[in-house]
Amino acid sequence: MRVDLFDFALPQELIALRPAVPRDAARMLVVDGNAPLRDAGVRDLPGLLRDGDVLVFNDTRVIPAQLTGTRGEATIGATLHKRLDLRRWQAFIRNAKRLNEGDRIDFGGGVSAIAEARHSDGSFTLLFEGEEPVEVLLSRAGTMPLPPYIASRRQIDERDHEDYQTMFAAADGAVAAPTAALHFTADLITALDEAGIARETLTLHVGAGTFLPVKAEDTDDHRMHAEWGEIAPDVAQRLNEARQNGGRLIAVGTTSLRLLESATSEDRVIHPFSADTDIFITPGYRFRAVDGLMTNFHLPKSTLFMLVSALMGRERMQEAYAHAIANAYRFYSYGDSNLLLPERG
Repeated sequence: MRVDLFDFALPQELIALRPAVPRDAARMLVVDGNAPLRDAGVRDLPGLLRDGDVLVFNDTRVIPAQLTGTRGEATIGATLHKRLDLRRWQAFIRNAKRLNEGDRIDFGGGVSAIAEARHSDGSFTLLFEGEEPVEVLLSRAGTMPLPPYIASRRQIDERDHEDYQTMFAAADGAVAAPTAALHFTADLITALDEAGIARETLTLHVGAGTFLPVKAEDTDDHRMHAEWGEIAPDVAQRLNEARQNGGRLIAVGTTSLRLLESATSEDRVIHPFSADTDIFITPGYRFRAVDGLMTNFHLPKSTLFMLVSALMGRERMQEAYAHAIANAYRFYSYGDSNLLLPERG
């Protein structure tokens, strides 16, 4: 499909630079099949779901993966994208023309890395020097990797170290937050428990590729960056049992959705999973795992807007986003939410 079919005009003032306080005070647009659009709030979620439904969260934890260093007199920026082994990360590089294979980058604080290999997409493999765990090195030299549409408009500060982490964060490895889950609080979880709505967690380490623009003119020519994910056997079993008992599986965030779909076979059985996935979901895709999605509002012409268009229909999502813009919903990582419930069957 043509990428420009997924374009829309977004006023810049609707890009949220800070999250709602408290987190569950965010607004939520409900897109339920072909029913009229409904303006609600995240706190309404327990009443919008049913006893027996399951919310599926991503428990990845964002690491301080943004680094700035020097190679000689050149300033080099690095955004870690994907762990390759204990000491090696694939990274997107700013000022990459000044960096060659074999060069040493000094990130300060006793943290340095060797630019070991250049990849075809322009990224590099960085080999971190020393014996300390890379996570320890990043805690000294790295900063939180806020999305460029926020970082370009204000400085990253201490608030972001808490704001850009979900309450479910447990497994270190992401360089972008699974932002749909930023809206959840202990009070909201209590209300969901009382409503009989279950929850499960999986892990998908979100890479910096999620921020990259789609440069192709046709979706067939775009390639997703791979990200590592895991669904434990007991989690897969409980999700299958919930569906067999009539419950709906509601992914919290596109990362949870993409991993669930990657792990599900044509017969709609969810299998244990521990591997990379580069699944790219566009209209025409037949969903096998999920019955709904809670997500934030996404960029024009992004792979994420293509995904929600696949779930609900492109015209329906264009209608929903036009409503959100007209009613001043807040967009992107720190913005408001929408609950997408497609017609079953």
